[in-house]
Amino acid sequence: MFRSTALRLAALYTAVFALAVVVLGAITLLTIRRALSDEFDARIRAESAAMVQEYRSEGLQGVVEAVRERDRTPGAIDYGVQGAAGEPLAGRLSGRLAAPGWSVLRRAGGRAGESEPIRVLTVVLPDGHRLLVGDEEERIEALDGALLRGFVGAFLGVIVLGAVGGYALSRGVHRRLAAISGTAEAIIDGDLARRVPVRGANDDLDRLALTFNRMLDRIAALMESLKQVSSDIAHDLRTPLTRLRQKLEAGQAAPADRGQALEGALSDLDGILDTFAGLLRIAQIEGGARRAAFRPGDLAAIAATVVDAFAPSAEDAHQTLRLEAQGPVPVIGDPELLTQMLVNLVENALRHAGVGAAVRVIAARVEGASTLSVIDDGPGVPDRERERVFDRFYRLEASRSTPGSGLGLALVAAVARLHGADVRLIGRTPGLEARVTFPKLD
Repeated sequence: MFRSTALRLAALYTAVFALAVVVLGAITLLTIRRALSDEFDARIRAESAAMVQEYRSEGLQGVVEAVRERDRTPGAIDYGVQGAAGEPLAGRLSGRLAAPGWSVLRRAGGRAGESEPIRVLTVVLPDGHRLLVGDEEERIEALDGALLRGFVGAFLGVIVLGAVGGYALSRGVHRRLAAISGTAEAIIDGDLARRVPVRGANDDLDRLALTFNRMLDRIAALMESLKQVSSDIAHDLRTPLTRLRQKLEAGQAAPADRGQALEGALSDLDGILDTFAGLLRIAQIEGGARRAAFRPGDLAAIAATVVDAFAPSAEDAHQTLRLEAQGPVPVIGDPELLTQMLVNLVENALRHAGVGAAVRVIAARVEGASTLSVIDDGPGVPDRERERVFDRFYRLEASRSTPGSGLGLALVAAVARLHGADVRLIGRTPGLEARVTFPKLD
């Protein structure tokens, strides 16, 4: 866990926040110190100006009396009045020598016997006397110390909270990632039914787990489909291959009938090749290889093309085939595959509906979704077999005597899945409806 990415990210964010506290503290400390220093100097200037005004109105004696009065007030600003030769006249600062202007003096009597720094402004009066006004800088230093201690505490708090929070976060993330890793290892060991647990928080890891599980479901379905295809090929191709061998043996045994036997064998081989071509096409569709050919299209236009192509053959079989579509029916997909899907549905309806049947192809929008339906008035399909007819090689008992490999509706289902559409058979009285509903477009 201590090598986990989550813990490293938490440590990085903690270091960034700690650095931010340091920078913010330094900026704040300097800004406040500058503001306090300016206010400190402004107060001294104001007091010095007041004393100069006192001198102008009351003379030197008035200034001396004012200084003595202020010295009796605890915590007040320090003052000093000196003669022209520097002799002390009044105030706590009168015995200190300072050049005109700003200066820093030190006075004994601070905490622990230390001297206290005093910032002093010295003004020379018109008669040569000097006026000293100052205040202790310890107040600014005390506030600086309090701010510094506060920021140090905040810095330590960020470090502690970041460490605790980072450990807790990395521990939780580590457990969930370990569950995903454990699921992958179990699947590698052959447990294909294993799935990643979902906590239900709907966060990034939950969405990753759901996506991972859907991927595993898809892989499991493809594996099951592969097993089913292998079984179906072994079962359904055994009969035509056996029949092919018998015809070849008959031709070998009777040279006079060899031409007829070879013709029958070639016909059987063509059927087998068609079956493999259908299987290969379904495999390509289910693999998603054709998704790159998706583009906006119109189901009504596709349906019109298919109906025009099959109308003459339907008329020859004394059947009716008509299109019902109002306006364009937009769809995004592979036009070639959508055409092949509709061709299979129409062929299936015309073949099994019987002589004199009426077949309708409907392209419409239902509640914002594009739909494509093929409706016939034939015998239909029993309820219990409507789902199975989409399996490879599955054929109804009544259809086994007719030509076909049982892959037509399997290809329809594969095309529908590729386009995210829902395909289903709906019983009607009489007949059957094959309806394909496509996802709503944004």
